[in-house]
Amino acid sequence: MLLHIVARGRIGRSPEAELVDRYLKRIVWPTRLSELPDRGGREPDRPAQGRRVLLDEKGEMLGSAAFAATLGRWRDDGVREARFLIGAADGFGDAERAEADLLLSFGRATWPHLLARALLAEQLFRATSILANHPYHREG
Repeated sequence: MLLHIVARGRIGRSPEAELVDRYLKRIVWPTRLSELPDRGGREPDRPAQGRRVLLDEKGEMLGSAAFAATLGRWRDDGVREARFLIGAADGFGDAERAEADLLLSFGRATWPHLLARALLAEQLFRATSILANHPYHREG
């Protein structure tokens, strides 16, 4: 299953970009990162067997194990792509939220899109590590 991050705004060459890249390279599943301008631009076409996840402060706060279980369930159900959307500064509208398969929150705080990418990349690595029984994630 492809893990596809679609983010508004350009990350450029920055410490945050290096962190995102570091985690994405560690994931053994296929990954892709697409950047859209802050305004306009079109999201790549979504495959028929895909899931759309919006990072949104109104979303569910899943623990790492629950997030991994969700990805594992989608993978086992034959989902071809899990697409994670990170919005611009004004976030997502109600219509966009209604079209999502999952609203995911990293807490009630609003995160800058650069840090949200890094958090998401790390959680994707952690989730795939959990599913592979890799020791990266230890439950205490």
